[in-house]
Amino acid sequence: MTLELFLQEQNEMMKRLHIDRAESSWMSSTTGEEKWNKKTAEAQTAMNVYFSNKERFEKVQAYLAEEIENPLHKRELESMYANMVRNQLPEAELREMVELSTELVGVFNTFRATLDGKEVSENDIRQILIKSNDLEQRECAWHASKQIGREVEEKLLSLVRKRNETARQLGYEDFHQMSFELQELDRDYVFNTFTKLKELSDEPFRQLKQEMDEELVERFNIGIDDIRPWHYADPFFQEAPPSKELDLDPFYEGKNLEELTAATFQSMGMDITDMLEKSDLYPRAKKNQHAFCSDLNREGDVRVLCNNTTSDYWSVTMLHEFGHAAYFKYIDSELPFGLRRPAHTLTTEAIAMLYGRMGKDPAWMQQFLGVDQNQVESLTPLINQSLRKQMLISARWIMTFAFFERELYKNPDQDLNSLWWKIVQDVQFVTPPENQNYPHWAAKIHFTLVPVYYQNYLLGELTTSQLERYIKENISDDLFTEKVGEYLVNEFFLPGARDHWNTKIEKATGEKLNPKHFVAQFVSVK
Repeated sequence: MTLELFLQEQNEMMKRLHIDRAESSWMSSTTGEEKWNKKTAEAQTAMNVYFSNKERFEKVQAYLAEEIENPLHKRELESMYANMVRNQLPEAELREMVELSTELVGVFNTFRATLDGKEVSENDIRQILIKSNDLEQRECAWHASKQIGREVEEKLLSLVRKRNETARQLGYEDFHQMSFELQELDRDYVFNTFTKLKELSDEPFRQLKQEMDEELVERFNIGIDDIRPWHYADPFFQEAPPSKELDLDPFYEGKNLEELTAATFQSMGMDITDMLEKSDLYPRAKKNQHAFCSDLNREGDVRVLCNNTTSDYWSVTMLHEFGHAAYFKYIDSELPFGLRRPAHTLTTEAIAMLYGRMGKDPAWMQQFLGVDQNQVESLTPLINQSLRKQMLISARWIMTFAFFERELYKNPDQDLNSLWWKIVQDVQFVTPPENQNYPHWAAKIHFTLVPVYYQNYLLGELTTSQLERYIKENISDDLFTEKVGEYLVNEFFLPGARDHWNTKIEKATGEKLNPKHFVAQFVSVK
């Protein structure tokens, strides 16, 4: 069999398996029904078993050992190899991990915290932490947001141990190290970059947090040493709190988030109306409470799940998720199925973050929200400060998650609860609650749903800053033009996974990923 025929066969099979899994997963997330959880597990297991086939794996290895003239064929084989390595296990073990993971995701989809004897949603808790001045209510709401952690802890740790066990069978230190290698990420480089970024941002972040804490002291009439996690506006301190001088929510009154999002992309020559129609954007019982984007068939069926309320938070989320969606939609449809995807998770996160940042762009507020020019000009310093605050807070949060996850896989049997709060205190400067003997960390769905993924958010932010700098210096100072849209589509979206992610960034911006642009934009004190 020729290499070309072999790859054609594999692409046809991967397409069928991908669609089965994506459709089942979408139904599971939107309905919370057990039958779809089971179908998702079956579809994921079928895909893993396909990639576990030893004869197929040996063929891929043999082809890669040869001289391959067509670079696209080589890239396809490299992509297949990465998927196959992790699945070179007995079917029973693959099935066990998928079933455990799917069961946990099902718990996250349907779980609702209890507060004062009543079920509450994550939106409910978020509103209490943003708006309530009742300190007892805030503390209770924060603890309620972590109830899911106790619910999933035992099975999640079993899954972590199982992931490690299988990674070691395949010759890796642990699942974390394997995941980095198979994602084409240099783990030492990534964590050295994060450590350096932490050191560079320590003092700016300390100053920023001191200002925030002083506002909390004044608002709640407490001492600065009394501040605890529930005094912040987000359960994990990953979002900047609303500023008392800058409340953007009133600007959204009477606005339609779908129309705002569509208009933003339309200004750049991109049509997202087809994807809006297929999406599931509003909250209801048993539906996944988070937000994500799914490319169901890599042929145009792209959908977003949100839980919108009319607010700045969900407007930014819509822009973010449809950034993913636009990337998926405009990938070259002529590429082989296996490469008809973003170059890397971090590159699609970069585009999502580029659009998410627009919610804090004065020009966007004036053009799309219809805010008066004089009002925008008066708010611009506060908006810029708000975006910088958000970037520093989210960067420190991502580091916290990434540092902890590395240690989680290094030794899942250590005192993880104490470790969590040690890292939170060291990186986020947050004083732990008195009771640390609780799996607060496990309440974050990413440990279960997308393991060893979180570093890509910060790598994405670094890429976004590099992209913004390049666009403003070389394409247009006004983001909302078809010229910018053409650049993004042709240079970033269209190539799909044709190249290694860093080669792609270099081709699009003139240099490989360089953290200096993020540092100059948000860390350095001007």
